[in-house]
Amino acid sequence: MSGRVSLVTGGSRGIGLAIARRLQRAGDTVAITYKSTAPDELVKDDGTGVPLRALACDVTSPDDVDATFTEIEATLGPVEVLVCSAGITDDALLLRMGEERWASVIETDLTACYRTTKRALGPMLRARAGRVVLVSSVVAYLGNPGQTNYAAAKAGLVGFARSLAREVASRSITVNVVAPGLIATDMLAAVATERADAMTERVPLGRLGEADEVAAAVQFLCSADASYVTGAVLAVDGGLGMGH
Repeated sequence: MSGRVSLVTGGSRGIGLAIARRLQRAGDTVAITYKSTAPDELVKDDGTGVPLRALACDVTSPDDVDATFTEIEATLGPVEVLVCSAGITDDALLLRMGEERWASVIETDLTACYRTTKRALGPMLRARAGRVVLVSSVVAYLGNPGQTNYAAAKAGLVGFARSLAREVASRSITVNVVAPGLIATDMLAAVATERADAMTERVPLGRLGEADEVAAAVQFLCSADASYVTGAVLAVDGGLGMGH
């Protein structure tokens, strides 16, 4: 299944960038979206023969999303693999969480996946083939104080994916979810050391995960080996959420 056109939203850093590089090394032509400035290294070759195509896109803007897909379709071809990795956190206890803080996380982490997936789906349906992978979180199952907005959005992705999987299965399009746990990224680095250590102690495997370990799971779900896997939630969390 190499040689496909793949799009990774939020692919400028962390898990999203690791996913983009994995798909690129597997032979896909990969475009990524970023919201602000793309570092120069994103568009370099990286030894694969083809650079990442970095496109500015605010996934909360319908116009931006449509323009991004239009550009990819015109220059690379229809998107055959979509990975929705764009996401934010904006934490607060519910009684202190204003409407804007709630809405911004829901819009970026959940509604944007509806928007990008819907835009990608038409060509996939016509081709009778496609892969969609949504990046959720172990927080969707365990909950976390101060993250009612984030947990709600990430849990919503599961219901969205499973419903859509049933809608498009007859066209050989798979829709799956990965649920990372504690992954060594910039987002986790911003957490106070004591709190991060306490969180790591809860992980049965006793360590943080790496972004490339999540990317490996996504690569599998996008591969021919996963052609009979749809509506699944694949946890990459060191056992943190097992049983949920």
